[in-house]
Amino acid sequence: MALDDFVESEVAIAVAATATVLSPRVRRVLRSGAVYGLAGALIAGDAVASVARGAGRGAQQAAASAGGVVREASDAASGVARSAAERARSAGSTDGGADEGTQPPVTGS
Repeated sequence: MALDDFVESEVAIAVAATATVLSPRVRRVLRSGAVYGLAGALIAGDAVASVARGAGRGAQQAAASAGGVVREASDAASGVARSAAERARSAGSTDGGADEGTQPPVTGS
């Protein structure tokens, strides 16, 4: 190999890469970088999974809460309808079915 062969960029890159791989200090830095990088990726993955689980729980709780509100409204409406029917029955049985003081329904004509 001539002296100008060492000046070429491909040879310089190969020499630098070989020196980097064989250097204990550089290998130690690369190893610790890989370890810290992997640990950071695992922590980030755990954080994303935790946020996703929290969002899922929140959606389930919101759906359950909405279902509870609908159920309560339905129960209240059926209770009102039931008591109105009972009042109408009891009013019809006490005065023979005639409602005094009530006006006939108004029609649209």
